[in-house]
Amino acid sequence: MTKEETLAWLRRISGDLATATLQRLEDSLPWYAEMPPARRSAVGLVAQAGITSFIQWYDDPTSTPWIAADIFAAAPRELLRSVSLQQTLQLIRVTVEVTEERVAGNGQHLRDAILLYSRDVAFAAADVYARAAEARGLWDARLEALVVDSILTGEADEELPSRIAALGWHGHGEVCVIVGTTPPQFDVDQVRRTARKLAVDVLIGVQGSRLVLVVGRAKPAAGEEAAETAEPEEFSFAEIARTFEPSFGPGHVVVGPAVAALVDAGQSARAALAGFAVARAWRGAPRPVDADELLPERAIAGDPLAKQTLIERVFRPLHDHSTDLVTTLWSYLDNGRSLEATARELFVHPNTVRYRLKRISEVIGWDATGPREAFILQTALVLGTIGTADPVRRGLRPRRPR
Repeated sequence: MTKEETLAWLRRISGDLATATLQRLEDSLPWYAEMPPARRSAVGLVAQAGITSFIQWYDDPTSTPWIAADIFAAAPRELLRSVSLQQTLQLIRVTVEVTEERVAGNGQHLRDAILLYSRDVAFAAADVYARAAEARGLWDARLEALVVDSILTGEADEELPSRIAALGWHGHGEVCVIVGTTPPQFDVDQVRRTARKLAVDVLIGVQGSRLVLVVGRAKPAAGEEAAETAEPEEFSFAEIARTFEPSFGPGHVVVGPAVAALVDAGQSARAALAGFAVARAWRGAPRPVDADELLPERAIAGDPLAKQTLIERVFRPLHDHSTDLVTTLWSYLDNGRSLEATARELFVHPNTVRYRLKRISEVIGWDATGPREAFILQTALVLGTIGTADPVRRGLRPRRPR
């Protein structure tokens, strides 16, 4: 049989080949039989386009790149999202098997042509899915950058939860923001691998020289069934930050306070950014450092959140508990943390000063005897005294009893 005769014969049986292919797909591939009618019809269009494309290629083999691309051009975008690459290769295999069975006995050259063409189609399919994956990756990167930027600016809107869900965020637990510098060679994949080991979700934002990580605990949502496997170990955010620390560039790494959910992450982000801006003012700042450990530097720089936090955590509890504690703390700090000098100024025994300092530590959780804590407490006292209508008159010595 000449090539012209073979082409004419192939064109005559193309309809039968398409029908036989669809029947074989339904009989041999469960996923095809379970598809909705519209998607089965789309798969049929792809199979028909493949058979027609093969006949055209057999007539002119130089058209391979264009015809192979035309096969998948017949598929709607929804089909590319619902049919995996593995399923597409199964579709190609079934089509080739049916075609080989029908052309058996018409020459080895025709079978060789079918195998050569099916190879080109398989590579074309891989290229289509690779391009789709690349486009999805670029879209995810842009969406992730948009979400991180919304968190940093505090411009959360009604679309934020849906955007977060589109990025595969599984967590429903606490969230914190970590800010540092971007390393010269930033490995995004390493950060994501670290997050998986820690059983946390992470959003990554690279903003020039600044690297931002939004970290959340990957707890199941309320009502979801717990996994049968053992529950993974839960790490504190301080431990999580120390694990992520090598992924940052040189300089300070600041960890914002934990918040209840991702939609509240703007609060943690503001604290972390404010702390990152002033971290160099603390010579002995550890890496990473909590944003709350930089409260005095942030307050001096004008951060209203830090000022409010210091007043609410230090001055107000002490003032509400006892003005004697405030007076003792003022005197102790003004006298260079000397017990004897404080006792002489207040006309009390040094043991009384020790007792009051212990009470101060119990009330607010900070120990005034340490140099760093003393700086924090003195800043809080200044802010609290400025903001209160009834300041403690620390400059007046009490009268000596007669």
